[in-house]
Amino acid sequence: MAALTIVGLGPGDPGLLTLAAREALARARLVILRTARHPGVEALPAGPVYRSCDDLYDTLPSFDAVYDAIVARVLEAARDGDGVAYAVPGDPLVAEATVPVLRARAVAAGLDVAIISGVSFLEPVLRALGVDPLDNGGLQLCDALAPAVDPARPALFAQVYNRRIASALKVALLDLYPPEHEAVLVSAAGVPGAERVVRLPLAEIDRTDLADHLSVLYVPALSVTENRRSFGGVRAIVHRLYAPGGCPWDRAQTHQTLKKHLLEETYEALQALDEDDPHALCEELGDVLLQILLHTEIADEAGEFGYGDLFEGLASKLIRRHPHVFGTATATSAEEVMANWQQLKAAERAQRAEEAGEDAPVESILAGVPRAMPALAYAQAVQDRAARAGFDWPDIAGVLEKVAEEAAELRRAETPEQRLDELGDLLFVLANLARWLGVDAEEAARRAGQKFYRRFSALEELARARGLALDSLSLADLDALWNEVKQGERAE
Repeated sequence: MAALTIVGLGPGDPGLLTLAAREALARARLVILRTARHPGVEALPAGPVYRSCDDLYDTLPSFDAVYDAIVARVLEAARDGDGVAYAVPGDPLVAEATVPVLRARAVAAGLDVAIISGVSFLEPVLRALGVDPLDNGGLQLCDALAPAVDPARPALFAQVYNRRIASALKVALLDLYPPEHEAVLVSAAGVPGAERVVRLPLAEIDRTDLADHLSVLYVPALSVTENRRSFGGVRAIVHRLYAPGGCPWDRAQTHQTLKKHLLEETYEALQALDEDDPHALCEELGDVLLQILLHTEIADEAGEFGYGDLFEGLASKLIRRHPHVFGTATATSAEEVMANWQQLKAAERAQRAEEAGEDAPVESILAGVPRAMPALAYAQAVQDRAARAGFDWPDIAGVLEKVAEEAAELRRAETPEQRLDELGDLLFVLANLARWLGVDAEEAARRAGQKFYRRFSALEELARARGLALDSLSLADLDALWNEVKQGERAE
């Protein structure tokens, strides 16, 4: 007999204890029960000494502490001599947290380990539910203590030991499922006279006395239209829209026709940020995500790339460009991170050229700035790149002098083309001034525009309240109203 035999006791019905398990227990010198609170314990064979670990459950503060103590107790007994069995409910390799750790530590200690399989809790639970585990995309077996689940597939949560765990599980699941979604609590499955099956709304799973050490929770899958709080659910809805027989408008879109929508939705998200409106930001970020999903659906159908390519490319880039997080490099400041980032990007370009059998491309350091960026943001970005190469004024005084110089040239401009060029130069150097001041030029211009909108709208309202028509007022009158609005803002 091995130094340690791990035996599955089955789900509770003595008739489901396998012959191999019964024989292994009968041969044992000492049987350590993970818990004696198991319906089949009373029918175990006589002969060996039986000891349980229930005292650890009653005295230690957490399940992790209990499991560590159980493993230590079993290993200590196994080192004292052969003939030790460790008996667990169900099957040793199904939802038994102690077994993998115990097995690894026993092997590391040079102890022979044998495992006697048992009927797990799954078979009687599936019978009680009338469920085939391969239906509806396949049953997920989840841990109630650390729930992770795809709502599009049915799920079975083991270890719903008590109301406290049921309550924590409910809170986690209600982030994905509607409160009224029907769930099923099954207790003592396969135990004659004790089995109970209760169907109830998910929001009420902690309001019953059914949650105990023999309980599991079954949660059916959500339909496509119900699964609204997970990425997979939204992706399925978008896929349905774009699939044959879906929405004619969505089906008609291409990468090019969607460009303007991506830009518009991005600006609407920026507006929500400017307005510090979390609810609007949530909605607008969802609209941006929709554009990304639509582009991916189009690309997937055309064989260009799929979701897996999108996620893998992003994940690989993040890992590769953050060696100070996922590797051995170090970076103690944002500046160091940016310097490393640029070096890594250059190395990537060189590697791609080498793989293509080409010489490493000689690119301008400005080449990576997208030309489709808003003009002020583009101007600031290219000047920031140039400054990294040392092309910059030694101090801000030089920038201010350049602003004055460009303003003077604009005043001297005589033709429309000269004015266009000189105004562009002035805006360009103002973007550089923003960089020196640590200000986002695009943000500054947008805020100025929004401030003008707010003040002019207030001016219009003030004029209407006084029965004044704007087009009949002199510039001096308008300026007086403007100053009154500004004073009102300061008073607030």
